[in-house]
Amino acid sequence: MELQIRNVSKTYSNGVRALNDVTLTIPAGMYGLLGPNGAGKSTLMRILATLQEADEGTARLGDLDVLTQKDEVRRILGYLPQEFGVYPKVNAEDLLDHFALLEGIAERRARRGVVEALLRQVNLWDVRRQKLGGYSGGMKQRFGVAVALLGDPELMIVDEPTAGLDPAERVRFLNLLSELGENSVVLLSTHIVEDVSELCTRMAIIDEGEILLETEPLRAVDNLRGRIWRRVIAREELAGIEREHAVISTKLLAGRTVVRVHAEAAPGSGFDAAEPDLADVYFTAMAGRIGRRRERP
Repeated sequence: MELQIRNVSKTYSNGVRALNDVTLTIPAGMYGLLGPNGAGKSTLMRILATLQEADEGTARLGDLDVLTQKDEVRRILGYLPQEFGVYPKVNAEDLLDHFALLEGIAERRARRGVVEALLRQVNLWDVRRQKLGGYSGGMKQRFGVAVALLGDPELMIVDEPTAGLDPAERVRFLNLLSELGENSVVLLSTHIVEDVSELCTRMAIIDEGEILLETEPLRAVDNLRGRIWRRVIAREELAGIEREHAVISTKLLAGRTVVRVHAEAAPGSGFDAAEPDLADVYFTAMAGRIGRRRERP
């Protein structure tokens, strides 16, 4: 099964065009949608989760029309939004049992088995009686995955799941997501490059509602070999370097500035060839769009 998105557009009442003719084919497994905040990722996620209407376009999951057969889609959908509320005075086991009942698992013994299996899967079984208000951010996210997994969904939509998590919780969460991608279509929306590089076999980069690049992460990185160059400069040199070269990213290192440049050949004295990574793919794809932004009044 695959998710086919064709020519989807969305403009809000304030005139903001959140999506512009988005077309993607998303196969089974982990698929990353990478872009900055405000790029249109969450709008696309909400449309696919049947929570928002598209102005134009189609989306199909197998034989289902995602945009019109909403009740049918919801039966096979798991959705973890960027922000979701929990009842802070209720424990995880009781609340998940309640959601399982709403999902239609009426028989108590069967429901108890489902709840236990899911809480074990997300590594919350040992804290199942703890009130959700005492959970860390990562624990709440894992509980959200347990809720999303009720009904064994064929489509999982996960929106900015690791934002705000500490490094240890982020690793636990990414490991959990990687397991989910073995049996269903999992669409991961994020602005964190590492989330995509560590999880996804395919990805798209989106900005200002448009798809800039759709590719396999490893292939995209390999295509940049021999085209990424690195130089350490004093901060006051940066403006001149930016005028002369296609700078795709900069960062501070011990009081100096490391610039990374995209060029077909060595851009000049002082530059060393750099091993490309997915961040270079992202910044290279974004470079033209960033340039257009700077030209605007």
